[in-house]
Amino acid sequence: MTQRKGEKPTISIQEHMAIDVCPGPIQPIKQISDYFPRYPRGLPPAAPHQVGHTGALRSALSTSSATAVAESDRPNEDNPDRACAGATAPLQTAKRDEEPDVEGYDSDDSTTLGTLEFSLLYDQENNALHCTINKAKLPVPRYRKGLKPMDHNGLSDPYVKLHLLPGASKANKLRTKTLHNTLNPVWSETLTYYGITDEDMVRKTLRISVCDEDKFRHNEFIGETRIPLKKLKPNQIKNFNNCLEKQLPVNKTEDKSLEERGRIMISLKYNTQKSCLVVGIIRCAHLAAMDANGFSDPYVKTYLKPDENKKSKHKTAVKKKTLNPEFNEEFCYDIKYADLTKKTLEVTVWDYDIGKSNDFIGGVSLGINANGERLKHWFDCLKNKDKKIERWHTLTNELPGSLND
Repeated sequence: MTQRKGEKPTISIQEHMAIDVCPGPIQPIKQISDYFPRYPRGLPPAAPHQVGHTGALRSALSTSSATAVAESDRPNEDNPDRACAGATAPLQTAKRDEEPDVEGYDSDDSTTLGTLEFSLLYDQENNALHCTINKAKLPVPRYRKGLKPMDHNGLSDPYVKLHLLPGASKANKLRTKTLHNTLNPVWSETLTYYGITDEDMVRKTLRISVCDEDKFRHNEFIGETRIPLKKLKPNQIKNFNNCLEKQLPVNKTEDKSLEERGRIMISLKYNTQKSCLVVGIIRCAHLAAMDANGFSDPYVKTYLKPDENKKSKHKTAVKKKTLNPEFNEEFCYDIKYADLTKKTLEVTVWDYDIGKSNDFIGGVSLGINANGERLKHWFDCLKNKDKKIERWHTLTNELPGSLND
């Protein structure tokens, strides 16, 4: 601009801006991406009003007054980073809704372990607990539904096993068949515990575990649920649909007096026509395992004492590799009815071994000198001639009398 003589020097708007607004070197305008540090992999598409606002900001630097430029640089509701941040907030919310935290489903809580449908029935008359295992599933978004996958192919080979607590062992373990390559197994299988008494229903708990069978390694635990048997009413089916839980520790300090050697079902009948006592050895349940393979080869012996001539011994057949043998054998003792009040029936269960002494598993004595259910069973036989009376009895680890194998 030409300066006239006597006039004060004038300064253009651009020069004024350089002096007032930019006392130092002019800093380059930030790129729009500098306003989005939380999008390291790229920006969402900019809205039309955001682009227009940025262009207006650049033109203001050459056409507006210094005051207007200064006001446009102050952080307010028209600042690009605030405008763009507000525009992207709905996008962040949508991302959270569409992409759930998948890692959160890896924790071993009850939502990932699955659910199990089953029913229980206590048959009081027959002293039996019927456990019907129906199916399992897992309603988790990651797997849609089904059990937690345990194998490399994303599937499992599940089976269900049952234990009675306290005293869980192979003696009282029952298990279903294994279903291969599935996360939605349907067993529809009934497992039965025999010899269950009213006392058991008060103090016992049923543990139901779901496991994955592995031919080359140890079977893997998936989840379990526990049902106190006192929740059941006699002769009424109760249905369950329970979430599986982590494996709970078993109390190792249980009272040793609760340790059982098994149960035996015995029938008694006095036959008046033949003047004899008929003793039936029907079956055993939950016998203690005596062999290294976790099983026993059981058989039963009976004596009617006192036995001066040592001719009262009877013995069943041996049942191989089982803890729940069925015998269904009967033995007759020729004896006058009046003499029964002086006799004691001793029943013992043994594990048969080849080449060495047989192992004693457990025994029970019935007679006038017995007590509890054993005494009651004997009296019921005496009071009901020609009627077969069946009872379950708990085997003790004490050898009755001074019997030898």
